[in-house]
Amino acid sequence: RHSELNRRVQVNPDGTINLFRLDQPILAACKTELELANDIAKAYEKDYLRNPQVGVVAVERRSQVVMVIGAVKKPGSFFIDKRVQLLTLLGFAEGPDLEHVGTRLIVFRPGSTSSCKTNVSDESTVDKTQLFAFNLKDVQEGKSTFWMEPGDVVSVQMSDKIYVYGNVNKQGIVEMREPLTLTQALAAAGGMKSATQLENIRVVRQKSGTTEHIETVYNFKDISKGKAPDPFLEPNDIVAVSQDKTQKIF
Repeated sequence: RHSELNRRVQVNPDGTINLFRLDQPILAACKTELELANDIAKAYEKDYLRNPQVGVVAVERRSQVVMVIGAVKKPGSFFIDKRVQLLTLLGFAEGPDLEHVGTRLIVFRPGSTSSCKTNVSDESTVDKTQLFAFNLKDVQEGKSTFWMEPGDVVSVQMSDKIYVYGNVNKQGIVEMREPLTLTQALAAAGGMKSATQLENIRVVRQKSGTTEHIETVYNFKDISKGKAPDPFLEPNDIVAVSQDKTQKIF
């Protein structure tokens, strides 16, 4: 029956709340509504009221935040009050930016840093970070599902790039928004010019985690006739198309 003590307060970054006529803030984080109400009652009973009756209701929950970054139409932070799937979260971000999006999606999970546990060392309260990789198309088609957790960061990858140079009509970068074969990359480069060494199409690929490169030679005549498989390229591959100087002279 002390209406002047009814307050709507926001939890401070350090997990405490400040209340009228209380000199010290009260820790609110990691407590249920009933536990917090009992602590507030004890604090008021100490110097201000006799046998106070306190009720606490959480009217807004803004601690469960997930983030979406990268090639989406509306990147940013989103507050969730229930469990949501990865596809639902992409919907919150209004879906991929089709002009720049690639083929991959990564979920970074920083792990729990909660200090709510008692009688546990600080090291054991911190879980290891985790990375989860997905094919964006599989997520959009519902083939891959994933439950989000507070603190997750979703990174929708930009389109990968393939580099084509040499005896082609349009040298430069080829955007890779879906799995790309050697034939498709050459077509995206405007096709090959005359006097091309079709038996000597080179693909240069950097070894993962090193500065070394692996060079593979393909016979495009066999590929075009169906005698050899059309290889799929990987992000950052370099396709080198050589010119046959003898054919050029003729």
